[in-house]
Amino acid sequence: MSQDSVLLSQSSAKSANAARRPDPVTEPRLVRWVLTGIALLFLALFLVLPLVAVFYQAFSKGVAYYFESLADPDAVSAIKLTLLTAVIAVPLNLVFGLVASWCIAKFEFRGKALLTTLIDLPFSVSPVISGLIYVLMFGAQGWFGPWLADHNVQIIFAVPGIVLATIFVTFPFVARELIPLMQAQGNDEEEAAHVLGASGWQIFRRVTLPNVKWGLLYGVILCNARAMGEFGAVSVVSGHIRGQTDTMPLHVEILYNEYNFSAAFAVASVLALLALVTLGLKLLAERHMSAELASARDVPAHAGPVSKPSAQTANTAAQSVQ
Repeated sequence: MSQDSVLLSQSSAKSANAARRPDPVTEPRLVRWVLTGIALLFLALFLVLPLVAVFYQAFSKGVAYYFESLADPDAVSAIKLTLLTAVIAVPLNLVFGLVASWCIAKFEFRGKALLTTLIDLPFSVSPVISGLIYVLMFGAQGWFGPWLADHNVQIIFAVPGIVLATIFVTFPFVARELIPLMQAQGNDEEEAAHVLGASGWQIFRRVTLPNVKWGLLYGVILCNARAMGEFGAVSVVSGHIRGQTDTMPLHVEILYNEYNFSAAFAVASVLALLALVTLGLKLLAERHMSAELASARDVPAHAGPVSKPSAQTANTAAQSVQ
């Protein structure tokens, strides 16, 4: 029997065995229906129903009372403070996350593992504990409290303390989204741009930054959502001064404790609307970031000694730096 006949018979046998075996990724229709029903029921009970309840309670006393609750001076102050905190904290975390991820993904240096660990620190520390740390540092009886009091500088129970606490709990989000994306993309395009004579700033602005724009947007969206919804750390450092240091989550708690449920849910509905907008932007950024990661995996990340960039990479880098 010839070799071709043997190979043909083996191929036929494998095809027959594959046809007899059930597809490992295909479940019976009943199982699929049950699992899908459980998932939909879970989403309805723990996501859709609470969201509907928030808006139902917010409008329970009518549309006029809803807008009257939002127009209350304390509510307006809480909304302004929440937006102000996000406007300060998010750009600072954007800069830090971009610089930190660029250093970690593109360079080798002593202390790299320590920096990566420190970035994850807010994920492992309770927000309440992080707030207490700032109280111990800048409070009246803290390390720098007497000096701040002598110079008439107030951090705790004021806007600076709220901003500092928010920055601490949100600074990992941008870096944690960019680091794996930059590592997957590798250094080929940056090396090609360097060979073509581009400066470090040109490489960063025209090669690195455009390649991570969707991942950067994704991290900023998550960072902004956490900044506006943070409760634990802000609750510790704010002092709950009504109309001055209450953010929207804190104002909702105050109204709820006063049994003013409709007004509390009215302010909570604003947070819910912001969350829905954030979710839509997150899905858009996530889709584009997944496409970038898929295209990055097609070209192996650079490792080892510097090699000559490929023609395609050189052309891409040349177009970027021109």
